[in-house]
Amino acid sequence: MSRLIFAAMLAAVMTYPCAAGAEGKKKDKQAKETKTTKSVAKTVDVGKPAPAFKIKSLDGKTIDLAKLTAKGPVLVRLTCGCAGCDKELTYFQTLHKAYKGKGLTSLAIFREPDEKVAKYVKSKKLKMLYAVDTKGDSWKTFQTKTMPTNFLIEKGGRITAIAAGCDPSGLVAKTLSKKVAKILKTKPADVSKPAEKK
Repeated sequence: MSRLIFAAMLAAVMTYPCAAGAEGKKKDKQAKETKTTKSVAKTVDVGKPAPAFKIKSLDGKTIDLAKLTAKGPVLVRLTCGCAGCDKELTYFQTLHKAYKGKGLTSLAIFREPDEKVAKYVKSKKLKMLYAVDTKGDSWKTFQTKTMPTNFLIEKGGRITAIAAGCDPSGLVAKTLSKKVAKILKTKPADVSKPAEKK
């Protein structure tokens, strides 16, 4: 019996360094992963400068975010033509119409093919700047995977607000409308109603 207890204790002592070693390796791996995560800091965030960003419009003209923000605030919307984004777009059209005369530039970037966007823009009577990015490079530049994501950038290029996710009720547009009004030092426009199609 005592030999059995002795053998069990000896086996435990012999395997302990291996278990400790495995635990140590696991902690080292976790520390390295944490360090790697920390080193990839998010550079696109509220209060930070907007990224250097240029994109071609469908007519081949270069849209340069830095040039746009030198003139006034810009609302960049990374979006698509899905049912939810489609319902939400009308509120952003109202927002654009309400503030464009006061200095706001609205830029919608779509993920669909050129032909589809051209038809979509025509059917929606879209009056804001727009471009197509089928590869999704814009999403990488703005460090987001969410569709849609809106970036409100004040004159000079600082990001004032980021609103991610689709809200067909218009709440996101309403919230951003208040922030645009604050930047432009004007009364908030009512964007709770969809834009009238003319």
